[in-house]
Amino acid sequence: MNNKVSVTSEVGRLKRLLVHSPDSGLGKVVPSKAQDWLFEDIVHLQTIRKDEYDYYTKILLYFLDPEKIKGRLKKVDADENNRSFYKPENESFFKSDKVIELQWLLAEVLEDANIKTELVSSVCAIEGCTYLIHKDLLRYTSKELARTFVSGTSKDKELLFAPIPNFIFTRDIGITIKNFVLLNKPAKKARTREALLAKYIFYNHPLFAEYSNNIIELSDSQYSFLLPKEEDEKKVTLEGGDIMVVSANHLLVGVSERTSPEAAVKITNTMFEKGIVDKVTIVKIPKKRDYMHIDTVFTQVRRDVWVMLGIFSRKAVKHEDENIIERILEIKKEEKIKILQFHKSNPENPTSFESLEDLLVDISKTDLQCKGEIKIIFSGNNEFPYSAREQWTDSCNLLALKEGVVLAYDRNDKTTEAFAENGFNIITARDLIVGLENGSIDTETITDTLILMPSAELSRARGGFHCMSMPLLRDELTFE
Repeated sequence: MNNKVSVTSEVGRLKRLLVHSPDSGLGKVVPSKAQDWLFEDIVHLQTIRKDEYDYYTKILLYFLDPEKIKGRLKKVDADENNRSFYKPENESFFKSDKVIELQWLLAEVLEDANIKTELVSSVCAIEGCTYLIHKDLLRYTSKELARTFVSGTSKDKELLFAPIPNFIFTRDIGITIKNFVLLNKPAKKARTREALLAKYIFYNHPLFAEYSNNIIELSDSQYSFLLPKEEDEKKVTLEGGDIMVVSANHLLVGVSERTSPEAAVKITNTMFEKGIVDKVTIVKIPKKRDYMHIDTVFTQVRRDVWVMLGIFSRKAVKHEDENIIERILEIKKEEKIKILQFHKSNPENPTSFESLEDLLVDISKTDLQCKGEIKIIFSGNNEFPYSAREQWTDSCNLLALKEGVVLAYDRNDKTTEAFAENGFNIITARDLIVGLENGSIDTETITDTLILMPSAELSRARGGFHCMSMPLLRDELTFE
């Protein structure tokens, strides 16, 4: 197995990533606990698995590990009720070393008796398990235990502790920055077990053995445990959706509902001290559930194309649509965004950007050496109310499989129109898979394409495909 870990852009050809298929815990989220577990709604498990996420798995395998899937679809999908190909605890699981399932990695880590004992003790401590449950879990096989840790359900189908439904959003457990891995520090208690499991995987699985010294954890600031709740911003919290590696030497760090200013300071200092990047841009967005992370308001499509929420555009920030009286009276309430870019060579004098659009254009021109026009595609085609509606269902949260080829939800019609108007081909996941299977479409030659993924249930979880991926390896972008 090639264990290389390296990410130096958002759009270089994707070669390896971490994912987690929807597990039974998703089917146990109840309305009264949905928001505590960071879900907006309850989802139908069978639909989210078979009719939606399975398409994601197939397309990832076709692009990253085609030998696992090509020519096998009829056999894979023959038994609709079993789905053994997609279940990491099953012997028929696809077990790709390029489309890597977190639960499978966890099971392999748990084969070590010492790690198993440590992790059972740790999980039982944070979940308040009884002594008898603790002892019983030690008798589980590694696959049974991995499944229980993720779903919260015992091998006898008893719910032992809360599920961790957000585990499908693998971007948030950590982020690959060049050949380093920055682990998260979740703001919400619902994600505590995720962070613990991720830590054991990254420090103990052979896949990451040669990078053990390149794992970065952020410690709490001194005396942070004494701070009152109203001073949460002084605590260190971080989720991967607020980190973007936009070039080999430029990192974006979001300050949001989930990532604190204190974390942004620590990340910036760490990046400069370790010599990982030369430039860090901190993007502070409104601390609102609507936005959550910076990757819910913009992502990259191509080195010269971005998708973003129009309220942070140059035109909106300058109030160019308002007449003079509206502007003076501030009738239209603006959403505040603050952008500061720090340079390792001179951190005392950061560069500021008035709008998010200005920053994205600068990245394309300065970091990615684009000479022509930089295209900004807006959520909902920048039409109200579609811009806000479609941002809520992750119109700006796209995953680039290769430069210009991105995965998006099929429900965001106006955003899809905007892509078509900007010269992108539009294809449904179903039609793409048919074409890949019969050979009429080739992953090597496909360009400038928006792939529409079924999303009726997935979108209820408030995360798109950028959220549902943790890239471990991308090809480096080449420059003339």
